[in-house]
Amino acid sequence: MTLNVLGYAAQSARDALAPYRFVRRDPRPDDVVIHILYCGVCHSDLHTVRNDWGFSTYPIVPGHEIIGRMISVGPDVTRFKPGDHVGVGCMVDSCRHCAACEQGLEQYCEEIPTYTYGGIDRHDRMPTFGGYSEKIVVSDKFVLKIPDGLDLKGGAPLLCAGITTWSPLRHWKVGKGSKVAVIGLGGLGHMALKLAKALGAHVTLFTRSSGKEKDARRLGADNVVLSTDKGQMAAVKGRFELIIDTVPYAHDLNPYMPSLTLNGTLVLVGFLGGLEPVLNTVPMIMGRKSVAGSVIGGIPETQELLDFCGKHGITSDVEVIMIQDINEAYERMLKSDVKYRFVIDMASLKDR
Repeated sequence: MTLNVLGYAAQSARDALAPYRFVRRDPRPDDVVIHILYCGVCHSDLHTVRNDWGFSTYPIVPGHEIIGRMISVGPDVTRFKPGDHVGVGCMVDSCRHCAACEQGLEQYCEEIPTYTYGGIDRHDRMPTFGGYSEKIVVSDKFVLKIPDGLDLKGGAPLLCAGITTWSPLRHWKVGKGSKVAVIGLGGLGHMALKLAKALGAHVTLFTRSSGKEKDARRLGADNVVLSTDKGQMAAVKGRFELIIDTVPYAHDLNPYMPSLTLNGTLVLVGFLGGLEPVLNTVPMIMGRKSVAGSVIGGIPETQELLDFCGKHGITSDVEVIMIQDINEAYERMLKSDVKYRFVIDMASLKDR
């Protein structure tokens, strides 16, 4: 069964996304075919389309926050049936046998996961294309169940923005009474506030903008600290067990380190690359404080997140767009002109 699929692709780092027809791989016995209903727009999509990280291959069909409806299942699939609402995140496969994969941490696969787009299939060596498209073929092991009643549009960003912030919250055992801070209020930051609050933490937002307090409190912040105000920063010295840093560009971590408790950790989830300026290690050494990194989450952890969000009614704050508006959405995203995540209604995808 060959699937001829319509999507939106970039043909080079300089090109706008435009309609593009391509062929999906033939389904294998453990595969499912999903009709895509909604696809979230991640900052990583823009970075990859424009080759900001230097390893993009073209043509590229972005999209790894996928919500869809099951069309068909292979003969070896028992977890799903046609008609089920399901999700696909940033990965569609991994080696499945390394130490990370055996722990359900496929995002750290020692042989590198197969990413939903911009990757190469491990079996037939075909390129992977993402969710800005009509349909996708995925191994059932990398498909998530969407809880009944969860809003499908608002649920799409949980597959990346949600799990990216959920994973460190769980790893550092955030719970009732934990003191957590979040740096930055965007797609990742607003999910971190919602999730930390729902886990029972006392949550603070660090921001450079005084105009974000009202929205931050609506999203779950108990406190808002203006990071450019030395007095406000001094007032939270030694306060936080965990700081989740969602800022997607190089920035100074030094002002935040004194606000960590003894044994506290600042975890970077938004930025890839070198730190500037140089990190002063004195506050770290004198308080056994750590700077760590974290990326997305494994399949079991992502399912746990979805189930938690279904139970607590948590979704992302989204603006739904048509696929024809994706290039404009990228420009708006660069200006932080969205609260807080674009989601494409894939019903808008039609031949010209």
